[in-house]
Order: sequence, then C-alpha cells, then structure tokens
Amino acid sequence: MGSGSVKRPIGILGGMGPEATILLMSRVLALTPAQDDSDHVPLLVDSNTQVPSRIKALIDGTGESPGPVLVEMTRRLGAMGAMALAMPCNTAHAYLPEIRAAAGDVPLLDMVGLTAERFAGMTPRPQRVALLASTAVQITGLYDKAFAALGIEAIFPQRQAEVMEVIRAVKRGACGPSERAVLADIAEALIDQGAEAIAIACTEISVIADGLPRTVPVLDAIDVLADAIVGFSEGQNAALRSGAAA
Repeated sequence: MGSGSVKRPIGILGGMGPEATILLMSRVLALTPAQDDSDHVPLLVDSNTQVPSRIKALIDGTGESPGPVLVEMTRRLGAMGAMALAMPCNTAHAYLPEIRAAAGDVPLLDMVGLTAERFAGMTPRPQRVALLASTAVQITGLYDKAFAALGIEAIFPQRQAEVMEVIRAVKRGACGPSERAVLADIAEALIDQGAEAIAIACTEISVIADGLPRTVPVLDAIDVLADAIVGFSEGQNAALRSGAAA
C-alpha cells in the first residue's frame, strides 16, 4: 500500500542524451522511499533527441541554437501539468534564461547552482574543484560563475580534448573499460594539479563515473538534481534555493 501522500509531478527536459535521461530517472527512483507505485515521483519526460547539438552551437559555432526547441519542450511539459522542471544536461543550462521565460510560474531546478551550493556546504569546503564537463561548459563559464559566487575556483583538465572524446564515445554507446580508464587517468591528473574535489558536470560522464578515484570528494551533478527532484515532489521547497526558481 502507498503512503497516501500526494507527489508533485516533475517535467524532465530530456534526450540530451537519452542515456543520461534514463540515468536521472533511475537515480530518482533509487532515492525515493517507496512501498508502492504511488509513492514514487510522477515524471513527465520529454526525451527529445532532436534538440539541436549543444556542441555545434556552443563549441563549433556552426549549429542552430537549441533555445527554441527547449522553449517548446518547456511549454509542452507545463501544459501537461509539470509543477517544476529539471534538465539532465549541464551544457543546456546555458539556455536557462529562455527556458525560465517560457516556464512562467513553473520553477526550474538549477542543477548547476544546486551543485555549487553542495560543494560550498562540504566540510572542509574545497577551494579548488575540478570539472569533468563538456568544453561548452568551460566556454560558457556556467560553473565558474556559480563557484566564484561561493568563493570556489573551478579548474578544467589540461586534457580537455580527451574528455570530449570520452563524451562523444558515450553518446555513441561506447561505455567500456577503455573509456573509464581514460577518465580515471584524467581525474588523477586533476588531483595532481591541486583539485580538492571533483565535480561530474556532464551527464554522459555520469554514465561511466564509477571508476573515478575517490581520494578526494567526488560529487555528481545528476545526483544533486535527482535529490532536488525528490525533495520538490515531496513538498520540500528548499530544493529551489540557489536561484532555482524563476
């Protein structure tokens, strides 16, 4: 039998990529204390694999903006009854202003801001956090700005081109030992550079992050987002801090 508590539905702007979307859903499922189906979070998932490439738009400068498609998805999820929105793609957070404008009164759980807050709340607080993320995240400064506001320095791998190769490999379904080994080696190099913690800030990397070294704290943004989704659905509005509400 279910607990009888009413869960608030969450709209997921997904498909960027599809495996990352499924991963978020599985982590929400794992985080939810449930005795029956009705205890779980209602998820309205738009796994739109046709969102224009963030890499082409933000890195290569050759592709169309994903913004208009994300706006369409936002309005569609709002019409379906979503009471909050979440997006398991760090890079796509570059388009938050457009998404929030389209969402109106429906808040969006800001994975970037919430992750920065989680690092700031660690004891001891890390002064330098390494980012395993798309080059688009580096170009847009998404995490740099969020961390800087909390007195934390964001650092990126010197081997960023290899990180992008790993991300592309996961997108085409290559998630084996070689990809994990490259990622672990890059993480070790970041620790040697002085990283006091590591942020997994790409949901493709989340898929293969189980082999990362744990000699420093490792925090996955997708786990932070999953936690915020469960909290909001259960009525814990604290999940909206760090500017997650429009």
